[in-house]
Parts: sequence; C-alpha cells; structure tokens
Amino acid sequence: MSRTHSPMPHADIRTIVIGVGVAMFLGALDQTIIAAALPAIANELGDFSAISWVASIYLLTATAVTPLYGKFSDIKGRRTALSLAVSVFVAGSVACALAPSMGWLIAARAVQGMGGGGLISLAQTTVADIVAPKERGKYQVYFASVFLLSSLLGPTLGGFFTQHLHWTLIFWINLPLGALAFFISNAALKRLPRHDRPHQLDILGAFLLVAATVTLMLALHDGGTDYAWTSPRILALFGASLALWLLFVWRINQAREPLIPLAILGNKVVSRGTVAAACGMGAYIGLSIYLPVYFQAGRGLSTAASGLGLIPLMVGTVVGATIAGQLMGRIVHYKRIPAIGLCFATLGAIILALWADDLPLAGFETVLAIISIGLGTVLPTTTVAIQNAVELHQLGTATGTMNFFRQLGSAVTVAIFGALLNASGISEATLHAGATLEPGGFRSIFAATAIGFAVAFVFILWMKEQPLRSSSRRAAEAVIAD
Repeated sequence: MSRTHSPMPHADIRTIVIGVGVAMFLGALDQTIIAAALPAIANELGDFSAISWVASIYLLTATAVTPLYGKFSDIKGRRTALSLAVSVFVAGSVACALAPSMGWLIAARAVQGMGGGGLISLAQTTVADIVAPKERGKYQVYFASVFLLSSLLGPTLGGFFTQHLHWTLIFWINLPLGALAFFISNAALKRLPRHDRPHQLDILGAFLLVAATVTLMLALHDGGTDYAWTSPRILALFGASLALWLLFVWRINQAREPLIPLAILGNKVVSRGTVAAACGMGAYIGLSIYLPVYFQAGRGLSTAASGLGLIPLMVGTVVGATIAGQLMGRIVHYKRIPAIGLCFATLGAIILALWADDLPLAGFETVLAIISIGLGTVLPTTTVAIQNAVELHQLGTATGTMNFFRQLGSAVTVAIFGALLNASGISEATLHAGATLEPGGFRSIFAATAIGFAVAFVFILWMKEQPLRSSSRRAAEAVIAD
C-alpha cells in the first residue's frame, strides 16, 4: 500500500544527492576515460576493426538492463538496485583489465555495461523521487559538478595512463572508486523511507531487444568492409534484426508488464522527448568515441594530447546542462533552451563537415565547445520534462525508458559511425607512427553528427510543453527506496 511522506529537509536531500552522485561519477567517468585509449587498445590487442564494439557492446548491454533496473528498484528499492549496479560494474571492470584479447575485452565490457546501465539512471530517478521538477534546478549544481569532474579527469587520465603507464589502469581505477560509491550511496539511501509496489521483470523482452540490436550492429559492422551490403550474409542479418524487432513489438503488446510500457510510449512528451535525447546523445557519443582517432591519425597528436583535445567536448555539455537546469524553473517556455542549443550544435557539426581540416587546432576545439554546450542543454530539459509528464509512481519506469532509448541510440550510432569510418578506408595502419588520414577522411562522421542533431531539433520542437510541477510534497510522496 502507498504511504504519504512529508517533504524531506534540504539537508537530507543534499546528503542523498551527494550519495547517488558518487555512483553517477563512477558511470560518467567510464564514458570519458576510455575514448582516448581506444586506438592504443586496438593496436595492442590487434583488431582495429572491432574498436567500435568496445564502446558499442557496453552501450548495448547498458541499454537492455536500464528499464530492468527501473522496475527492479520499484520492487526491491533504490538502495538495493544501486548497490547491485555498482557491484556488477566493478566486476566487469576487473574482467576488462585482465583481457588478453579483443574478444575477451568486448565480453567483459558487456558485463560492465550490465552494471553501468543502472548507475546514472537510478541516480536520476532517486532525485526525481524527492525533488519536484520546478525545484530540481537548485540541485543541478551537484550533478553538474559530477559531470564536470569526470569530463576533466576522464580524457586526461585516459590519455596519461595509456601513454605513460598502461591502458588497463583505466579499468583498475574503478575498484577503489566502486568501493567508495558503494559505501557512500548505500549509507545515503538508507535515509529514504520505503514505498513498495509490485512489478514483474520482462526478461524475454530484454532478450529480444538485445538479440535484435546485436544482429543490426553486426550488419552495420561487417557491411561494406568484410562483406558487400547486398551479400546474403548482410541481408540475412538485416532480415533477422527486423524479425526480432517485430517480435519485440509483439512482446510489448502481449506482456503483462512489458519492458517498455505502452502507456509511457504513448505519452507525447515521453516519446518525442526520448527521440530527441536519443538522436542528440547518440551523435555526441559517436563523435566522442572516434575523435581520438581523428586527433591521432588526422592531426598527429599523441595519445595523451588527444585525451586533452576531448576536454572542450566533454566540459561543454556540463556547461550547457547547468545553464538549462538553472533556467528551466524560471521560464515558462523551457523548450526554447534546447531548441536554441541544438541550432548551435548542428551549425558547429556542419562547419566541421565542411572545413575541419582547414581549421587551426584552437578553432577546431572552439567549434567542439560550441557543439557540446548546445547539446548539453538537451539532456536536463528532456529528463525533467519526461519525468514531469508521467504519474509519480511511474518515475522509475519512465526514467529507465528514456535512458534505454538514449543508450540504444548511442549504441547504434557508434556502430554506424564505425561503418562510415571503415568505408572511408581507415584501418589499423592509420594509427602507426607517421600515418595520416586523407583530407576529408572524417567528413562523413561530422556530417552524420549534424544529421543527428538536426533530427533532435525537430523532435524538441514537436514535443509537448507541460507546466512543471512545483509541489515538493507531491514529489516526496513518490519516494521508493530501501
């Protein structure tokens, strides 16, 4: 049965936000620290063509489990779910550090993703439990600090470890960080009262989703490189993916509690805001994964320098998110914030598609900062708008659904970018000393990024704009924790 709770004091909310922020930092750092190390990992383990899978498989498994974490936390509580996510993430990190081959590393990254899928999503859901949408901006500074710190440390540490020590340290560092996240978040979430609701986990739906996405990514990975796009193998993979997606849709319609509830998918704010976030974030993640290849093979930068070169792209999203988070509760038409941001992001990507090789490095980095600030405005706006548009007892499922499609968009986009990169003739040899990219070798990547941002812009404009709830009491009533 439901129990109503009075609003929590600011001091308790702050303690909880800091607690889940540590777990969020663990997940955020992993997204930024690995990018600069990917070319070196491919060189050592000997399979550059599989580089996209190191990033994609993490996003894929994280995608599949994100909705499951949302419902699992509704059943067992936020604290139990977050502790499980941290434990699985750390176990996967150890397996990654011990990887003797690219195949092992990809499998270990899959395990790591099963934990990482719950870290950021559960943190967002916990804050949505206790803070009303209109008041959430004041706590944005805590999460902004988390992403700023991870954005600064991630590329720097990743590049330094890879060039001066060893790339495995980007995974070993998760052990002490994971232990810290486990104990701090576990203690903080004990402050939340419990509010049980019965739910069922749609394991079959999750399996169909993973199978459908894996076959699609295999087709994108092998098509145009190892096999012609019209070859029987590639056509069979596309056909199998389509069949599995149709089965997934059937499962959504038949399951008592499907992985992605139809009631939530039918909400015009949720559906359109989710597509905008998926397209925008997918283009951003794809760009961040492959930029180190451009810096090293196209600009001649070292591994450490390519990590530093990512900082404007990483930090800019934090700046944009902070601006949007602070403005949302103060203006009525909050949709204008991400709409303007995406205009700048799209324009920046178009500039890179046309003149990337002609820009001086400082100018290139400036454009990256403009892109990331613009994209950053989308993330908090879509998150808060989606959470604001559903019933309070649906917060966990809605947040999980949003993150599910956002990560799915990222996984597929990384695979598409990898296909574009392979089609342009870039191979492991381009990473050897003295090897350089042909002028315009990255043009297709930058153009695809611009298309992703443009689609996100269209869906932001299409998304319904609802007034933000301002009652902290109503937000407190939705607390679900252990």
